[in-house]
Amino acid sequence: MRSEKRKMRDIRDPDLSGRGVIVFCCLLGTYGLLAICPYACLPTGRRGGNESLQPRLNRDTSREVGIKSGLVSPDLIGEAVRIVEAALADADPQIRVNAIEVVAATRRVELMPKVRRLLRDEFVPVRFAAALAVGDVRYRFARESVEQRLKDPDENVRIAAAYALVRLGHLDSFGLIRKAIISKDQAVRANAALILGKSGDARQLKLLNWALSDRDSSDKVRFQVAEAMAMLGDEQVYPKLWAMLISAYADDRVMGIKAMGALGTELAKNALITMLDDKVLEVRLVAAGQLGALGSSLGESEVLDVFRRNLTAGMDADGLERVHMFTALAVGQIRTAAVTEFLPKLLKNQSKRVRIAVAKAVLQCAK
Repeated sequence: MRSEKRKMRDIRDPDLSGRGVIVFCCLLGTYGLLAICPYACLPTGRRGGNESLQPRLNRDTSREVGIKSGLVSPDLIGEAVRIVEAALADADPQIRVNAIEVVAATRRVELMPKVRRLLRDEFVPVRFAAALAVGDVRYRFARESVEQRLKDPDENVRIAAAYALVRLGHLDSFGLIRKAIISKDQAVRANAALILGKSGDARQLKLLNWALSDRDSSDKVRFQVAEAMAMLGDEQVYPKLWAMLISAYADDRVMGIKAMGALGTELAKNALITMLDDKVLEVRLVAAGQLGALGSSLGESEVLDVFRRNLTAGMDADGLERVHMFTALAVGQIRTAAVTEFLPKLLKNQSKRVRIAVAKAVLQCAK
């Protein structure tokens, strides 16, 4: 029974000892810092193979949001790249994971050789994230390296390697991922669902529906399955996502918001708008970011209020870090001149995790 007083947990919440890891790519992705962190700048191939399932909103956000060249300076971009590059070699494995996700989400191919080396990292979450990044970027120069990971001692890494190979054209590796969705290991099952969603193949919806209804699936698996179905454009998952949005738990609402953003329909967008009135600041910021990713600047004021209304007054260090991370990620998705003007200040934050989130936003605004 979950405590009513539970704080928002780190959505990724990986077990860095090597087992039980569930890496939700999205806080930086997703929220990919918190899985955060939706993350979000999403990998290509998130759409389902059957476009009729997915009446998407116009993703050219430059019209509604007003993106234009020059939002960030070359010096700021250079500093962002240096922050991500340093994070790839950080002693903290979670920092390395976050940095890998930024490289993949912003398609910084020049940093992929460093990501490729992390396929041999001692920590499972790092190897997992590195393999996914190879697939997301379709970095063909790492093909032999990911092939070696098919023999990795951890199944999470093996299915991530299979995903990378599928994205590189080796479709025979898909069977390994499909088999993993029926695993009794809940981490493996959730990661398999994530990968099936990222595959862009709407034919996998039947298998995901099975995992959603299977009694052995944990709540975390069901949440990931629901997001994967949204990634594939299945509008029938909307009621499940709405149930997540009205959960009493803030972290459940955050995951529901991310999944609604992945679904990307007008109905999903309208649901996200209602979340701008949530009582929890972090939830409002994630909703604002997802709306930005869908081409709407309706959540811009939520980001501006963090700076102009001193909403972080009285927060402890952990709470302040979370808010700054969510704020930075929302800026990278909204990308208006009004919110990007705060990036240089945020980039000087003392927290490494915040600086990585800001670096992601800078690189997103540079596109």
